[in-house]
Parts: sequence; C-alpha cells; structure tokens
Amino acid sequence: MNANNNNRVSATPREIDDITGEIVDAAFKLHTGLGPGLLESVYETVLARDLDRRGLKVERQKLVSFEYEGMRFDEGLRLDLLVEEQVIVELKSVEKLSPVHSKQLLTYLRLMHLPVGLLINFGAATLKEGLQRIVNNYIPSPAASPRLRVNQELPS
Repeated sequence: MNANNNNRVSATPREIDDITGEIVDAAFKLHTGLGPGLLESVYETVLARDLDRRGLKVERQKLVSFEYEGMRFDEGLRLDLLVEEQVIVELKSVEKLSPVHSKQLLTYLRLMHLPVGLLINFGAATLKEGLQRIVNNYIPSPAASPRLRVNQELPS
C-alpha cells in the first residue's frame, strides 16, 4: 500500500471491494427501511450518515474541476457521494434507470481516474433491480467478496 502526501493510505483492490460492499449493505438497509419514492436528497442524506457511522469518509455534492483540450471546467461535475476518495456513488429515485445514467457515471469515473462507481436507483421495487456497479479499467481481486457478485456467474 502506498502513502500519499496527506498521510492517507491508498486502498488495494480488496479494500475497494470492501468499501463497495459497505455501500451496498447500507443502501439495502435504507431501501428496505424507507422504500422507494422519496427525493434523491433524502436517500443521499441518510446514506451518507450511515456510511459515516460505519467509519467511511463521505463527501456529498462534491464539485470536481476538470480540464478538456485546454479548457478548465470548475463546475462541470458534481458527485452525489464520493466515498473514501475512491468510489463514486450516483443516486437516482426514478421508476426505471435510463442507459444515460450508467454512461454518466462512467464519464465521472474516467474524468476522476477512479476505478469503481455505484449507480443506485432507490425508485426501483428492489435494490437488486436498481443497483449497477460501473467499472473503469478495473479488475477486482480474485478474493472479492461474494456479496458483490450480483448478476455475475460464479465459476463452477
């Protein structure tokens, strides 16, 4: 593991899987507790508090600057949640996700040079229907938690 300038330790892929596992667990608890149909801001507030209580660093509505072809955009990107400075969580509360939602999160991951994001739709009937794990050039470690293998075939 590598230390950076502010003494934080960068996470290994296993740690990223643990972080996303905690987020999914907290989102499941929230979805079953409150149910679908509330404003995104309600889910964001409660999810951020739960993740904070679990000891994870959470930033809400984080403005991110980026450059493209020599142009700087200071307000072109706002993340719903950034967890442990590594995982972007994009929240929705709609009846059905649109393909543009996952593309939006993938763009955020690319601009931030981050490997994993979660798209969570609290408007879906079940969390499983409303959860997508989006990756950007990321291969999980072979020891990845089985609870993260939703909708993936396990080796026989």
